[in-house]
Amino acid sequence: MGGLIELGYLGLFIASFLAATVVPFSSEVIFSAMVFGGFDEWTCVLIATVGNWLGGMTCYYLGRIGKMEWIEKYFRIKKEKIEKFADKIHKYGDWFAFFSFLPGIGDIIAVASGFFRCRWWIVALSMLLGKFVRYIVWMYFNGLFM
Repeated sequence: MGGLIELGYLGLFIASFLAATVVPFSSEVIFSAMVFGGFDEWTCVLIATVGNWLGGMTCYYLGRIGKMEWIEKYFRIKKEKIEKFADKIHKYGDWFAFFSFLPGIGDIIAVASGFFRCRWWIVALSMLLGKFVRYIVWMYFNGLFM
């Protein structure tokens, strides 16, 4: 992770992008280290938000082009888990993608939003808002605002 910090904002973008995909990674460590290290906190929020959002949208598009067999094989998301969310996604629609920032189920929400053909522009907007709120809350709870 230290190598990503040395890359500065680009490293934060990469970490945030990876954290929003099915790759097990946490961007909060890089984010916090950079803010404590003197990087501008609002620039960090914006870069982390955009990276995390693009990673989430990547999962959305993979879900959109995917077949159930591919999702199970490559992402190791069981069919049963996706079917569990089907009713909620159809009921609450595209805005459910707001919660794609949640650990554990966020990737499933993003992939399922694509798989179930939720409207991309509402998914994109709600996901962006959720990712932004995530990093703002992280900053406040960890006293990172300078």
